[in-house]
Amino acid sequence: MTEMPHAVAVLGRGVVDPDEPVVTADDLGLTRGDGCFDSLRVFTDDSGRATAVDLEEHLDRLDRSARAMDIDNPSHAQWRQLVEETLDEWSTPGEAVLKLVLTRGREWRGPGPTALATISHRGPALPPGAPRPITAVTLTKGHPSDAFADAPWLLGGVKTLAYVANVAAVREARRRGADDVIFTTTDGYALDGPTSGLLVARGGALLSTPTGATGILESVTVEAIFEAARADGVQTRYELVPVVDLYTADGLWLVSSGRGPALVTALDGRALRADPDLAGRIARYADF
Repeated sequence: MTEMPHAVAVLGRGVVDPDEPVVTADDLGLTRGDGCFDSLRVFTDDSGRATAVDLEEHLDRLDRSARAMDIDNPSHAQWRQLVEETLDEWSTPGEAVLKLVLTRGREWRGPGPTALATISHRGPALPPGAPRPITAVTLTKGHPSDAFADAPWLLGGVKTLAYVANVAAVREARRRGADDVIFTTTDGYALDGPTSGLLVARGGALLSTPTGATGILESVTVEAIFEAARADGVQTRYELVPVVDLYTADGLWLVSSGRGPALVTALDGRALRADPDLAGRIARYADF
């Protein structure tokens, strides 16, 4: 196997050349963003063996997204086979992100949904518990914290392909001299990041934004941190956190499957508390 920065596999075809076209010009995922996806961490050890972390949990979340969009999702067994085929061809050392993409398929008499997997190399693996500091800014989402309560057609909590606003928010953060974004509501609460969940340490407990009415995506990694923290005797809660409380928190993280818990050291240009011992515990809870 040759080390490479990218790999692509298509359901029904297997691994293909990364430069080979895999979707048509009328695929609704391309023309309308009519599809969903999920992404997770891939770690390659010194022997060249690649492992997809928390695959089943991400397949479950992808299934929930597909059901919400009325798209026929391949079975877990089919996805697992596609992932195995892709990992068998992947030996690039370090960290990578595996993305599973599902679209509604072709607009004109298509054969059905398009399903594919990609792996993209992120870089060398960091030592366990190594700090991943970032800076962030708050940006409004333009709606209150309960905007999705009675509007299932808005697809709250669904990881759709329509990510253009998320990407635009990150660009705005970079224009402001920061690395990432914490979205906020018009009634003063924190939501999540464009590609990450929110984790707040306050008063000896760990908090994260609830799903449902807020419309945010359930975070597999936040839940894994919560489970490990509870086993360690730490209280965990899903509750709305006022934006003003972020600046005085005992610790603040943006958490994703690929990056793990990234410690926010400054928010809107204000330095935040950054306890290295607490950050190390959070990294351990996340298995990073």
